[in-house]
Amino acid sequence: MTLKVNARVEATPNFLDNLEATHQFFVMQDADSAVDRLRKLKAQLREMVSILSWSPAVGHPARFLTGRSAQARLRTEAVLTLAEQAGLPNLREYVVSQHIVLYAHSDVEVALLALKHQRQLTYLSE
Repeated sequence: MTLKVNARVEATPNFLDNLEATHQFFVMQDADSAVDRLRKLKAQLREMVSILSWSPAVGHPARFLTGRSAQARLRTEAVLTLAEQAGLPNLREYVVSQHIVLYAHSDVEVALLALKHQRQLTYLSE
């Protein structure tokens, strides 16, 4: 019996920018707890990376792809551009506490594209 080879999981620059923006938001909300909240989020993200490396399709299909309004289609096109840049065919979402990670994947590669709080409307900065 052979085990599946681990998929490579990498964060895109956009994802890292989103993580930094999350940190800044934590500081704005409550500077005293910001470091601990970021540390907890990063620990949860490391756990997610471990899971995605063994099962890239574990997240649910990206829900926003079914949007019908003109605004939804524009946002969808922008996010699909991120997936194209990563060169990966499948878009999925993974819930991490109160955040949602958008990622693109194949069987052997995962690109973390964006991070947003569940209350945010879009993955991209306005």
